[in-house]
Amino acid sequence: MHEVLRALIRRDRAVDQELWGSFWDQLRDGALRPGETVALLSSLSTRMPGPDTLVAMLRSLDERRPAVAARLDGAANIVGTGGGPATFNISTAAAFLAAALGVRVVKTGSRAYTSSCGSHDLLDRLGIGRTTSYERTEAQLERFGIAFPGNFVYPREVALLARSIVPLDLRTIGGFINSVGPFLAAVPVSAQLVGVSDRSLLPALEQVAATVADRRIWLCSNELGVDELVSSVDNLLLTNDGTGAIRLPAEAPGPGTGAITELRPARDGEDVVDHFLGVLSGAGTALATRTVCLNAAALAVASGLIGGWPEAIRAAEDALHGGAARDLVDRLRTRPARAR
Repeated sequence: MHEVLRALIRRDRAVDQELWGSFWDQLRDGALRPGETVALLSSLSTRMPGPDTLVAMLRSLDERRPAVAARLDGAANIVGTGGGPATFNISTAAAFLAAALGVRVVKTGSRAYTSSCGSHDLLDRLGIGRTTSYERTEAQLERFGIAFPGNFVYPREVALLARSIVPLDLRTIGGFINSVGPFLAAVPVSAQLVGVSDRSLLPALEQVAATVADRRIWLCSNELGVDELVSSVDNLLLTNDGTGAIRLPAEAPGPGTGAITELRPARDGEDVVDHFLGVLSGAGTALATRTVCLNAAALAVASGLIGGWPEAIRAAEDALHGGAARDLVDRLRTRPARAR
């Protein structure tokens, strides 16, 4: 048994960067024993490792990547850990809206893990392609103000792990990969809004964020367990930029019930694309509209484009109701939408 597994199972010591590197070497070379990768993912997904082990793992993966020459200064990313109540693709909608009001957005994501339609699934259905290199990401960002990088931003080791556990898949035992996914993607942006559905993960992820010096990271959470900001409840933002915690109180009740059902995904028989575009056109529920605007405003503030929250929220509302967000989606749809 590899020493990484012994340490994770016994919980008697942290796993250092060198030991993680040994594990990845053996994974690459096909030298691990049958079942060791299943055991690794099962252990990590059952209980989040300590911050020292987690930081060492992420650094061990970073040191194995090719150097990233791109620098997407002024750009922001919005991504979540998954899990929590079923909602429509709030972060993807917020990414389009933030770009429409002038934020440079580089949105990472994945296929559905806990939801029925992940951000990559939605982009496929919209007919919007993902970039295949940093150069193409920069080009799309310059042309449209938003870019969607593909899987090239993630460590090769994630794909190797996925292949090694067949016939199982990451949906079964890969919850850990989803939880740390926002820190696995190598995207050289200036700011990143990370939604955390499971609040018990906040202490570990906050310590990980504190080790990241090249970008501002805001970890957001709320009592609903939604991995985005939700306007109808209090939200907490933990920052790594020295500004301390930011508390966003629930807004004053407006039209609509404010119930989480207003954030529901498309129902059976309802077209996912039509539902999503309805929200971006201002035809969604009141809570859906306000929540997307709040997340887009957070990107505007985190990126430094707009200094204050009230101004940022007003700008987001104007971009949504004025049709700028929907227009941006239409300009990006370079091929017919994929059928459900």
